[in-house]
Amino acid sequence: MARILLVEDDKNLGLSLKERLECEGYAIDWAESIKRATEMALTGPDLVILDWMLPDGQGHDFLTKLRKQGQKMPVIFLTAKVDLVDKILGLELGANDYMTKPFEPRELLARIRVQLRGPKNFETDGSEPILVGPLRIDVPKHKVSFRGNDVALVKKEFELLHLLAESPEKVFSRDEILNKVWGYDAFPTTRTVDTHIMMLRQKTHDDLIETVRSVGYRLKILV
Repeated sequence: MARILLVEDDKNLGLSLKERLECEGYAIDWAESIKRATEMALTGPDLVILDWMLPDGQGHDFLTKLRKQGQKMPVIFLTAKVDLVDKILGLELGANDYMTKPFEPRELLARIRVQLRGPKNFETDGSEPILVGPLRIDVPKHKVSFRGNDVALVKKEFELLHLLAESPEKVFSRDEILNKVWGYDAFPTTRTVDTHIMMLRQKTHDDLIETVRSVGYRLKILV
């Protein structure tokens, strides 16, 4: 179970976030000041959600202290500040992500999952080839073949197929695919996923990737 340090002095927001995150299976330590957050950070949380303005200082001061201490856990700023200069400052000081209030809780949850999972490096993955029925993905060589025939894929097509093939028969929602393959910084849409799925089907087989209506896509194990 991942442990999250929530640093937020707004009692209503802090309580609602704590309850929501606990429902998602996270253990939450909630601090309403930098002083208390500093004490809780000693336990080594897996991630920090950090408000910018706090009663006894600014969140970026706490972030600076964490990084000087060698603490490398992901930090997501959660703040009402919308100026670009503030966002740049937070990121330059070592924040991993930045969300402005008001925000959609589902987006925050997705960003938390991204940070806890860490970036996926499709290019340098040193694993053995993935075999799913007649589909073969040679990750180190960035090559794909289907029923013995080479399949030429562009980068995102390869990453999408790689994702699906790692968990054959598992249904991935469009939002999950966007999150894991493109990431939020790219600002793609679900139509992007649909287009890439269509291209993969054209280059491999129409039945390889199944559409699960109103849910998403899954890779089928063909013979």
